[in-house]
Amino acid sequence: MNRKKLGRALLFPNIAVMLLLLPVSVAVLTYSLLYLASDAALAIASYMIAMYTLTVWCLRVPRIIMFCKGFSQENRYVRRWREDDRLRMNVSLCGSLFWNVAYAVFQLALGIYHRTFWFCSLAGYYFSLAVMRFFLVRHTRKYRPGEQMRAENRRYRTCGWIFLVMNLALSLMIFFMVYWNRTFHHHEITSITMAAYTFAAFAVAIVNLLRYRKYNSPVYSASKAISLAAACVSMLTLESTMLTTWGQNETVAFRRLMLAATGLAVSIFVLTMAIYMIVRGSAGVKQEINGKQRKENIYGKQK
Repeated sequence: MNRKKLGRALLFPNIAVMLLLLPVSVAVLTYSLLYLASDAALAIASYMIAMYTLTVWCLRVPRIIMFCKGFSQENRYVRRWREDDRLRMNVSLCGSLFWNVAYAVFQLALGIYHRTFWFCSLAGYYFSLAVMRFFLVRHTRKYRPGEQMRAENRRYRTCGWIFLVMNLALSLMIFFMVYWNRTFHHHEITSITMAAYTFAAFAVAIVNLLRYRKYNSPVYSASKAISLAAACVSMLTLESTMLTTWGQNETVAFRRLMLAATGLAVSIFVLTMAIYMIVRGSAGVKQEINGKQRKENIYGKQK
């Protein structure tokens, strides 16, 4: 009986102990990976602590899922967040808008300080994203999806034109990467973290782009297209980081070839998406105008 209690206490410790294990295991493991040899006693101990922490948290996953389900059903704020797509869209657009503006200003300041077009091109890219999201959030704050289809199609078309301008800044970034071999260098752990974030953002962008098609809202589709374009550019930046961090044995010509191929693919994708949005938005506006004229003609004949 004592063995069962001991085993249960070890596999299902108190939640306070589990919360304490998280920062301790992360800190010790990070220190071991950065400063200790793989066969050091402290490094081996950190691996064991990390494995134990991961094990006890995995065993708690079913309970955590049940708790989250019950909390989401009982809490009215969480329930509203889950059911109100317009609220989630507004929060997402406002948060992304703030981040784009802040990062664009930071890159512009670096460009002015270092007197280089590299940071200025980055600033132009993020300012373009901010402008598109600003146009969209002004509409979503006033109207629900489908209420003003003509205005939505116009904003959808405007975002397509901005994508064309943004493609110029993107082309400058690719040119600096390839011609001047301008790349990013980060620590290996930072690069792995960037890779995990980039692939997750890319997957979420694709899923949201497909999921929000059911609302038949050009504004919602434009918002998710912006996220997908940003994820594609993040893929390009990630490739540059990976080639610099782990591609020391590769030649400069090979890195330039890889970056040029990926950059060309991303640029063509953004250009294609811009043209598609312009054509579809224009067709939507024309369809709304023709529909309005038909209604006016029918109403005039009835009179």
